[in-house]
Amino acid sequence: MLSLRLYGPNDIRLVETDIPSINDDELLLKTTAAAICGTDIRMWQNGYKGVDEAHPLTLGHEFAGRVTRVGKNVSFYKEGMQVSLQPNIGCGICDRCVAGNGHLCENYRAFGINMDGAFAEYVRIPADAIRNGNLMLLPEGISPAEAAVIEPLSCAYNGFTKCFVKPGEYALIVGAGPIGISHAMLLHMAGAAVLMNDLQQDRLEDCKRIMPFVETYHGDDLPGFVKEWTRGRGLDIAIVACPVPQVQAAMLLLMNYGGRVNFFGGIPASKQPVPIDTNLVHYRELYLTGSTRSSIGQYRKTMEFVSQGLLKVEKIISDRYYIKDILTAFENAGQAKGLKHVITF
Repeated sequence: MLSLRLYGPNDIRLVETDIPSINDDELLLKTTAAAICGTDIRMWQNGYKGVDEAHPLTLGHEFAGRVTRVGKNVSFYKEGMQVSLQPNIGCGICDRCVAGNGHLCENYRAFGINMDGAFAEYVRIPADAIRNGNLMLLPEGISPAEAAVIEPLSCAYNGFTKCFVKPGEYALIVGAGPIGISHAMLLHMAGAAVLMNDLQQDRLEDCKRIMPFVETYHGDDLPGFVKEWTRGRGLDIAIVACPVPQVQAAMLLLMNYGGRVNFFGGIPASKQPVPIDTNLVHYRELYLTGSTRSSIGQYRKTMEFVSQGLLKVEKIISDRYYIKDILTAFENAGQAKGLKHVITF
């Protein structure tokens, strides 16, 4: 089969590999769609610990597939079933896993991160992923490509749940990529007024085209625009969906009393610490939150939103490729051309 493998920094190769074998407690999926994530781009450009010429890794953690082989001890899944996966596999026994937060397990594994992923024609699904509930049957009407982008949507939903959104509140998202758009859709669904800001004017134009309900701003006076847009009261919610320290620090000045700030995008360690005016947190009673990955429950909930027609994730998909063209897809995604790039099989 064809697989996209990472061998080191700036070294990905589309190569032939053996179709994985499975044991009696596992499944084999034939990949139907897999989406490129910002994490994939960073791993390609920077490499990843433990990955080298002798220990390559198949990338890809946002995907859907068809069950094509079933171990004899697997009771529920049958050949031909269409499924998608929450890619983070917890140990299943620690306190975090038992509380439903397997994505925060200290010993978690993830497809395409520290085990072979889905930029390949077939994927082996280990027993613990089956047992822990990482697989989900595709609801009727959801395409494999849409299912592949549920994972980043569920990560945005994780951040969303920490912002306690109420109808009529004012929300700003800085970063108009696929994650920022996912946040905008969720905030709008909850009844918030949504403003998006980005350095790339074309990204904001894409946002406005696919989400006419958002306001956009591209200029040098974001504080002034926010003050006017919120009628002087400030933001109730701010989502920082870009890895920029100055943006994180600047958000606090824009907030209304009791406002919630979610630091969604991680900051490189070389750019830490980020200076924060703690008096603003104190006197305005602000809530600073962070979020990473998503739980299985959050993944399934966002799938419901899409199946119910509340969120139109197909609008995030800008480009589709066959597996033979995946290197071109990575080049385009690395240059921030388009929005979500999906590989179909």
